[in-house]
Amino acid sequence: MNLRDAQEGKEYIVREILTDDEEMDAFLFSLGCYSGEPITVVSHLKGGCVVSIKDGRYTIDHQLAEAIQI
Repeated sequence: MNLRDAQEGKEYIVREILTDDEEMDAFLFSLGCYSGEPITVVSHLKGGCVVSIKDGRYTIDHQLAEAIQI
C-alpha cells in the first residue's frame, strides 16, 4: 500500500521507498522519510497530499506519494 491509499489521520510506518531517482531518495531522506519511520497523512489534495513526518508537515505530489510504501 502507498500513501495515496492511506487514511487521513492514521499513523503508518514507512516500509520502503520505491524509486529509481537518487535525487528523490535524497530529498525524502532529508525530510526524515525512510524505512521504519512513522508517517501520517494529514489530508489528501487534488495534486497530492499533506503528510506529517517527525515534527514537520510537508505537501508532496502524487508521484512521491506513490513511491512511499507503508
